[in-house]
Amino acid sequence: MILRRGLPCKDFIKGDYMTKEVLLTISGLHYDSVPDEDENEPIEVITPATYYLKNGKHYVIYDEMVEGMPGTIQNKIRIAGNNLLEIKKSGLANTKMIFERDKINMTQYETPYGELLIGIFTKNMQVDVTERNIDVRVNYELDINSEKVANCDIKMNIRANAPG
Repeated sequence: MILRRGLPCKDFIKGDYMTKEVLLTISGLHYDSVPDEDENEPIEVITPATYYLKNGKHYVIYDEMVEGMPGTIQNKIRIAGNNLLEIKKSGLANTKMIFERDKINMTQYETPYGELLIGIFTKNMQVDVTERNIDVRVNYELDINSEKVANCDIKMNIRANAPG
Protein backbone atom coordinates (compact mmCIF):
# COMPACT_ATOMS: atom_id res chain seq x y z
CA MET A 1 0.00 0.00 0.00
CA ILE A 2 1.38 3.40 -0.97
CA LEU A 3 0.21 6.46 0.90
CA ARG A 4 -0.44 9.80 -0.71
CA ARG A 5 2.26 12.37 -0.20
CA GLY A 6 1.78 14.10 3.13
CA LEU A 7 -1.50 12.27 3.90
CA PRO A 8 -0.87 9.19 6.02
CA CYS A 9 -3.68 6.63 6.09
CA LYS A 10 -5.50 5.67 9.31
CA ASP A 11 -3.56 2.42 9.73
CA PHE A 12 -0.26 4.28 9.38
CA ILE A 13 -1.31 6.86 11.95
CA LYS A 14 -2.06 4.01 14.36
CA GLY A 15 1.58 2.97 13.95
CA ASP A 16 0.81 -0.45 12.45
CA TYR A 17 3.66 -0.35 9.93
CA MET A 18 6.59 1.89 10.84
CA THR A 19 8.78 0.55 13.63
CA LYS A 20 9.99 2.59 16.60
CA GLU A 21 13.61 1.76 15.79
CA VAL A 22 14.53 3.00 12.30
CA LEU A 23 17.58 3.49 10.11
CA LEU A 24 18.11 7.13 9.12
CA THR A 25 20.17 8.16 6.10
CA ILE A 26 20.84 11.88 5.64
CA SER A 27 22.76 13.23 2.68
CA GLY A 28 23.61 16.92 2.37
CA LEU A 29 25.14 18.86 -0.49
CA HIS A 30 26.18 22.54 -0.52
CA TYR A 31 27.13 24.13 -3.82
CA ASP A 32 28.30 27.65 -4.55
CA SER A 33 27.39 29.81 -7.53
CA VAL A 34 30.92 29.11 -8.84
CA PRO A 35 31.18 25.31 -9.08
CA ASP A 36 34.24 23.70 -7.52
CA GLU A 37 34.27 19.93 -7.96
CA ASP A 38 36.32 19.34 -4.79
CA GLU A 39 33.82 21.17 -2.58
CA ASN A 40 30.63 19.71 -4.05
CA GLU A 41 30.88 16.25 -2.51
CA PRO A 42 27.80 15.18 -0.58
CA ILE A 43 28.14 14.36 3.11
CA GLU A 44 26.18 11.28 4.14
CA VAL A 45 25.33 9.97 7.61
CA ILE A 46 23.69 6.60 8.27
CA THR A 47 22.60 6.08 11.87
CA PRO A 48 20.05 4.25 13.98
CA ALA A 49 17.24 6.50 15.18
CA THR A 50 13.95 6.45 17.07
CA TYR A 51 10.71 7.17 15.22
CA TYR A 52 7.25 8.07 16.42
CA LEU A 53 4.08 9.57 15.00
CA LYS A 54 2.13 12.11 17.06
CA ASN A 55 -0.87 14.17 15.95
CA GLY A 56 -0.21 13.24 12.31
CA LYS A 57 3.41 14.49 12.43
CA HIS A 58 6.48 12.29 12.01
CA TYR A 59 9.32 12.60 14.55
CA VAL A 60 12.82 11.13 14.33
CA ILE A 61 15.40 11.44 17.13
CA TYR A 62 19.09 10.55 16.84
CA ASP A 63 22.44 11.46 18.34
CA GLU A 64 25.25 12.91 16.25
CA MET A 65 28.90 12.45 17.17
CA VAL A 66 31.25 15.36 16.48
CA GLU A 67 34.72 14.34 15.34
CA GLY A 68 37.48 15.55 17.67
CA MET A 69 35.12 16.79 20.38
CA PRO A 70 33.68 15.10 23.45
CA GLY A 71 29.89 15.00 23.63
CA THR A 72 27.11 14.70 21.13
CA ILE A 73 24.38 16.67 19.42
CA GLN A 74 20.85 15.37 19.88
CA ASN A 75 18.78 15.92 16.76
CA LYS A 76 14.99 15.93 16.65
CA ILE A 77 13.39 16.00 13.21
CA ARG A 78 9.72 16.88 12.78
CA ILE A 79 7.96 16.39 9.45
CA ALA A 80 4.52 18.00 9.15
CA GLY A 81 2.85 17.27 5.83
CA ASN A 82 4.61 18.12 2.59
CA ASN A 83 5.57 21.72 3.38
CA LEU A 84 7.28 21.78 6.79
CA LEU A 85 10.45 20.22 8.13
CA GLU A 86 12.04 21.21 11.45
CA ILE A 87 15.45 20.10 12.70
CA LYS A 88 16.17 20.92 16.33
CA LYS A 89 19.74 20.42 17.58
CA SER A 90 20.78 20.48 21.23
CA GLY A 91 24.05 19.72 22.99
CA LEU A 92 27.35 20.80 21.41
CA ALA A 93 25.34 22.80 18.87
CA ASN A 94 21.95 24.40 19.48
CA THR A 95 19.48 25.58 16.86
CA LYS A 96 16.02 25.09 15.46
CA MET A 97 16.08 25.13 11.67
CA ILE A 98 12.72 25.47 9.95
CA PHE A 99 12.24 24.58 6.30
CA GLU A 100 8.94 25.85 4.85
CA ARG A 101 8.40 25.91 1.10
CA ASP A 102 8.69 29.43 -0.39
CA LYS A 103 9.49 31.03 2.98
CA ILE A 104 12.61 32.47 4.61
CA ASN A 105 13.24 31.45 8.22
CA MET A 106 15.96 33.01 10.37
CA THR A 107 17.51 31.32 13.41
CA GLN A 108 20.50 31.49 15.72
CA TYR A 109 22.95 28.60 15.35
CA GLU A 110 25.07 28.16 18.49
CA THR A 111 28.33 26.23 18.09
CA PRO A 112 31.27 25.67 20.47
CA TYR A 113 33.08 28.37 18.42
CA GLY A 114 30.36 31.04 18.58
CA GLU A 115 26.93 31.99 17.27
CA LEU A 116 25.79 32.49 13.70
CA LEU A 117 22.59 33.99 12.35
CA ILE A 118 21.41 31.70 9.56
CA GLY A 119 18.68 32.24 7.02
CA ILE A 120 16.99 29.37 5.22
CA PHE A 121 14.96 30.02 2.06
CA THR A 122 13.27 26.75 1.12
CA LYS A 123 12.82 26.58 -2.64
CA ASN A 124 11.41 23.07 -2.91
CA MET A 125 10.38 20.24 -0.62
CA GLN A 126 9.05 16.77 -1.29
CA VAL A 127 7.91 14.21 1.29
CA ASP A 128 6.94 10.68 0.23
CA VAL A 129 5.49 8.34 2.84
CA THR A 130 4.91 4.60 2.43
CA GLU A 131 4.17 1.89 4.98
CA ARG A 132 7.77 1.39 6.12
CA ASN A 133 9.66 4.26 4.51
CA ILE A 134 9.74 8.07 4.46
CA ASP A 135 11.75 10.01 1.88
CA VAL A 136 12.33 13.75 2.26
CA ARG A 137 14.04 16.04 -0.24
CA VAL A 138 14.68 19.72 0.42
CA ASN A 139 16.34 22.34 -1.77
CA TYR A 140 17.18 25.61 -0.02
CA GLU A 141 19.36 28.69 -0.07
CA LEU A 142 21.58 29.25 2.97
CA ASP A 143 22.56 32.68 4.32
CA ILE A 144 24.98 33.19 7.18
CA ASN A 145 25.01 36.57 8.92
CA SER A 146 22.87 38.00 6.06
CA GLU A 147 25.22 36.84 3.28
CA LYS A 148 24.26 34.17 0.77
CA VAL A 149 26.63 31.26 1.27
CA ALA A 150 25.31 28.40 -0.86
CA ASN A 151 22.46 26.52 -2.42
CA CYS A 152 21.87 23.27 -0.58
CA ASP A 153 20.11 19.93 -0.91
CA ILE A 154 19.12 17.58 1.89
CA LYS A 155 17.93 14.04 1.24
CA MET A 156 16.58 11.95 4.12
CA ASN A 157 15.46 8.36 4.16
CA ILE A 158 13.77 6.96 7.25
CA ARG A 159 13.39 3.19 6.94
CA ALA A 160 11.68 0.79 9.34
CA ASN A 161 13.93 -1.90 10.77
CA ALA A 162 13.28 -5.37 9.40
CA PRO A 163 11.05 -7.42 11.71
CA GLY A 164 12.70 -10.01 13.92
